[in-house]
Amino acid sequence: MLEVDRPRRHGHRGRAKSDSLDALRAARSALAGTPLALPRAAGTREAMRVLLTTREAAVAVRRSGLSQLRAHLISAPEQLRERLRGLPPATLLRRCASLRPDRRQPSEMRATVLALRSCARRIDAATREAAALERELQQLVHELAPHLLNQTGIGTICAAQLLIAWSHPGRLRSEAAFARLAGVAPLPASSGKLIRHRLDRGGDRQLNRALHTIVLTRRRCDPDTIAYLTRRKAEGKTDREAIRCLKRYLARSIYRRLETTPTTT
Repeated sequence: MLEVDRPRRHGHRGRAKSDSLDALRAARSALAGTPLALPRAAGTREAMRVLLTTREAAVAVRRSGLSQLRAHLISAPEQLRERLRGLPPATLLRRCASLRPDRRQPSEMRATVLALRSCARRIDAATREAAALERELQQLVHELAPHLLNQTGIGTICAAQLLIAWSHPGRLRSEAAFARLAGVAPLPASSGKLIRHRLDRGGDRQLNRALHTIVLTRRRCDPDTIAYLTRRKAEGKTDREAIRCLKRYLARSIYRRLETTPTTT
């Protein structure tokens, strides 16, 4: 019989990830004959992963640039703040990108002008890069699984993330495994006579974020989703618990649709 040393527990640290715990889980899975998930497919799905990762980096650069731009505007000299105050975001970025530092200006004014121009141009470049990558992603999603984009609340980015995590038919053994991968499977958190479940903080957080984005969109515009959340909260569930239940059902629906609808390779 395969034996694996049990990890020693020392308070909270005993529940952390370790090689011993991984080895124990692997041994138990092998003895039980539990089938493991298959590797993700290459080809179009790998192309989407690369594009999505690069787009996320461009969006992060844009977000950071906007934060720096706002910080510089708050501390800018009053004369410069008056010129840029109250402008719409698009106009503000154009104005900041067209600023020209002058050697005759005081050092503080010149440095702030240069910083604002640099931030605005960085934001513009990152925005154009993210848009170009998203257009390429949209084309790949249309080629692979156009039926996803017909679903309420599922846009190009969420559809691409769903396809990357799911990969291909048969990779995951069941819709429960897909829900566990997405971090939406319920975890018991009952106490005494109170029976409840809590959120799962594990799993693929990008996939979890995609499901959460779809739910947030549907709760604003989809009558069935609004009715479901209203009924759940009438039963005594909190808003967070109702959304957790909805994400679980959404994972089941998407998994079944992906498994039963033909996709191109």
